Amino acid sequence: MIEHVNPPSMAASPAFSQGTIAPAGRTLYVGGQDGIDASGAVADGIVAQTAQAIANVRAVLEAAGATPDDVVKLTIHLADSVDAAEAYRAAVGAWGVHRTAVTVLFVSRVGPPGALVEVDAIAALPA
Repeated sequence: MIEHVNPPSMAASPAFSQGTIAPAGRTLYVGGQDGIDASGAVADGIVAQTAQAIANVRAVLEAAGATPDDVVKLTIHLADSVDAAEAYRAAVGAWGVHRTAVTVLFVSRVGPPGALVEVDAIAALPA
């Protein structure tokens, strides 16, 4: 069970935890997932790419026997041309209510040509 750390001295977030504690055991590191489908096609626009990138993360989790509730940390890389609010709405819609620690970075480029977002994750695998 992931323990969420949200000190009362900090602003509360409805979408993420300020910190997470993973139980001892096996850890899954999900490599950066772009908004690319199984055929290798890059989805069109930040909303579709974010949904696909999150779906790809979820597929890796499922293949390892984990769920989004087992994720202790997400890192989201956004191309600096992306509207952060639009990307955030798309991420929340695709991820659901799984309050984990999150880091969002703006970068000059991610993934293959046309890619706008890349998401990686760290999960504590269930025993």
